[in-house]
Amino acid sequence: MEPEFLFHQRIASSVPSFDKMLGGIVIPRFRLAHQRFRADRINDVQATLHSELTRPGRLDAIKPGMRVAIAVGSRGIANLTMIIRDLVTAVRQNGAEPFIVPGMGSHAGATAEGQTQMLASVGVSEALCGAPILSSMEAKPIGQTSVTVRGGKVAIPVFLDANALSADALVPVVRIKPHTAYRGPYESGICKMLVIGLGKHVGAMAYHKCGFGIFAEVIPTVAGSVLSRVNVPFTLACVENAQHETAVLEAVPGNQILAREPELLKIAFSFMGKINFENLDELIVEEIGKDISGDGMDPNITGSYPNEFCGKGLSVESRVVLGLSEGTHGSAVGLGMADYTTVKTMLQVDPIPTYTNAMTSRASCVAKLPLVMPDDLTAIRAGIFKSTSPTADAPRIVKIRDTGNVNLIEISESLWSEAEVHPDVTLEGEAYELGFDENRMLISRLRKQH
Repeated sequence: MEPEFLFHQRIASSVPSFDKMLGGIVIPRFRLAHQRFRADRINDVQATLHSELTRPGRLDAIKPGMRVAIAVGSRGIANLTMIIRDLVTAVRQNGAEPFIVPGMGSHAGATAEGQTQMLASVGVSEALCGAPILSSMEAKPIGQTSVTVRGGKVAIPVFLDANALSADALVPVVRIKPHTAYRGPYESGICKMLVIGLGKHVGAMAYHKCGFGIFAEVIPTVAGSVLSRVNVPFTLACVENAQHETAVLEAVPGNQILAREPELLKIAFSFMGKINFENLDELIVEEIGKDISGDGMDPNITGSYPNEFCGKGLSVESRVVLGLSEGTHGSAVGLGMADYTTVKTMLQVDPIPTYTNAMTSRASCVAKLPLVMPDDLTAIRAGIFKSTSPTADAPRIVKIRDTGNVNLIEISESLWSEAEVHPDVTLEGEAYELGFDENRMLISRLRKQH
């Protein structure tokens, strides 16, 4: 008998025990709530892209005969297929030969095949984009630099994807957004792609060894070293609003990256979604995944930061995760930041990509095991049970589809009066009880809405 089956059976057989312990827990009624965030968007992304590429010092820096590596990461970007396809076409029209490389560090199990599949899952393939995918985990040392660790200078090597290094020019395509584990002028964006994404697994391990506490220095220092050694004529930088629409699209010349990225990061912060309620007894997340956030569920939304380097976020007594997204391909990074999950979720976990990513980042907490409940009903009731706050008898609960979709959420009855006076929240429809099927699994209203 398979171990996971034994585990499932042992947890399932404990339902009467859990029901006895949680018998006094009543799940409150909920209502749908719309949250409003800054919603600026580009109406014609394709026209903006073409306009950006034709600005001086961008596409004209790519000369006939060049081999051009276009680097793409593991997180989905709005309009990504179109952006890569049109960029490929423009590069080819300039007489150069483009190809695509994954710039995703240790993601997808740190394998070339897994990273190719990850690109395909976000809409980037040779068939869709018109250029070959050259995926390899080989990264070559191109020099070294140094950073300050505990008051002393420490030398660190600089690595770059071998295929990208073989090209005459490198063009990263990135989304700029707040990081999930540290704060600084350069977080998730251009420099991180040049350092972690294109450093591949060996580079990611070397840089994470420094620790997130000095990433604000590591990222721009190593990125500057890469930029001094590799021809990056420009990068395509995107910022999205909370509705996953393209709000900013810029072709940033290579010699302006270090100056421009901090400004774009500030813009990204201004667009970020959040939960407009504080001091929750429970936060229920229907799905987490690497396609949603580098931490599975974005701690900038949930407050579940893996370390102290981001400060404090949303205060929550109990976090409950009910499943993994299809696009995460088994990676359960972030599950360790939950208090409760379910057997169904655990059976979706692939330990190889999960542990590879967690070990590489030196953040083992994100892959630890929460308490595993037999079903969604038990997990949600257990989350309420855990709270020792003064509001636990009338629990303040928010339920979200995932941290990438917080425009429409569900809130429990004790939050309705706050929602009615909040300038950025609108309640919708009548009150309802959460629905569960015959197996006590949640019937999601948010899945239908999204």
